[in-house]
Amino acid sequence: MTRVPGIPEQNRPSEVNQGQQQEMRVIRKPKERPGRMRWFVCALLFFATTTNYMDRQVLGILAPVLQKDLHWTQQGYGNMVACFTFAYGLAYLLSGRIIDRLGTRKGYGLFVGIWSVSSAAHAFVSSAFGFGIARFFLGIGESGNFPAALKAVAEWFPKEERALATGIFNSGTNFAALLAPIIIPFIALRFGWRYGFIFTASMSMLWLIVWMLFPYNRLRPAESQLIDRSLTPVESSEIRSLRSLLSDRGTIAFATSKFLTDPVWWFYLFWGPLFLTNRFHITIAQMSLPLVVIYFAASIGSLFGGWLSGYWIKRGRSVNFSRKAAMTIFAIAVLPVIFAAQVATLWMSVALISLAAAAHQGFSCNLFSTPSDMFRAQSVATVVGIGGTAGALGGTVLAEVAGYVLKRTHHYSLLFTVCGFMYLLAVLLFQILVPQLKHQDSGTEINA
Repeated sequence: MTRVPGIPEQNRPSEVNQGQQQEMRVIRKPKERPGRMRWFVCALLFFATTTNYMDRQVLGILAPVLQKDLHWTQQGYGNMVACFTFAYGLAYLLSGRIIDRLGTRKGYGLFVGIWSVSSAAHAFVSSAFGFGIARFFLGIGESGNFPAALKAVAEWFPKEERALATGIFNSGTNFAALLAPIIIPFIALRFGWRYGFIFTASMSMLWLIVWMLFPYNRLRPAESQLIDRSLTPVESSEIRSLRSLLSDRGTIAFATSKFLTDPVWWFYLFWGPLFLTNRFHITIAQMSLPLVVIYFAASIGSLFGGWLSGYWIKRGRSVNFSRKAAMTIFAIAVLPVIFAAQVATLWMSVALISLAAAAHQGFSCNLFSTPSDMFRAQSVATVVGIGGTAGALGGTVLAEVAGYVLKRTHHYSLLFTVCGFMYLLAVLLFQILVPQLKHQDSGTEINA
């Protein structure tokens, strides 16, 4: 009796005429190659993050000019930074929830629109109060960037590509830091500082037009299957309550790590130009090259950090090992920055800050991937928003502390020392809170 593959024993025919027996051939269609639409989305996220950071970095680059023209003290500048970070943190929690409710396309567009208008508003105010209002609303608008971008990554990329995609779009922060020191001083010196804000606002508005016209329905079936295979059986349209997410150990671990490490990056962003100016007596024109070097190194760190954990995952290591090992390596690499304010030359200091900035971005792109590792896509933006609120709260505290310390000591050593040890503390607390990375909705260990 001939056995027919794939048919249960009881349903198989008892006899098959020999004359009718034919060789069974399996006709296989050529395997369809996944499309690359997800990488176009990643490119849009990269440029959104670039405009996001250029908008916020203008203040730091123009700080020496603004302090002189508008008569700001160090403490007054610290208050201006705190105004932005307070609004950023306040809105971050709500922005994630709004984006989860509206969806990535509409939610992202809403917040980019707010920050574009707020950025342009800086050009039309002159008082500290007016700048404070503009910074406040800029913080509200910019709070939507990372929740929306990370939600998009969770929706468009399989797990083994998420850290790399995050690293790519997150490197937009560094690309912005490369462009801004070149473009903004040029515009400010040629046309006045107000046009620096108008330039960045026009960039974000242009991006918004492209984003809203983007054709979302052109995803090939093979690419859709590639993404879908990373989703767990518990994926659904249900959004977990905010209370349950706030009490989740995964959320607490992510938020705690953001509270400790986000302020460090903001310290480099807002206080770095002032540190270089005060410590080594360079002008705004001479500042461009050191900042370009620092943020070019940060770009390399972001891409390498995303690649590193993805490399381990593709070779069979668990996501738990891959994310945490990468974060630990970068936490150690940050430590030499504690000497940045004590070295004798500008370029020795720039080298130490460059290493720290690269390590921060490598650390960050892996930390940013953990919400999509632990939570379903419908909750990712909310969890990221909670973490962003914690990070902004930490940034607000550090801004006030930095202003106070510099007013009393006129030296940056203590601040760089604190920054150097934050990452090891973050890794330790993350491991205590989440000993094993698991999908919080299914309880299963995350493996490749």
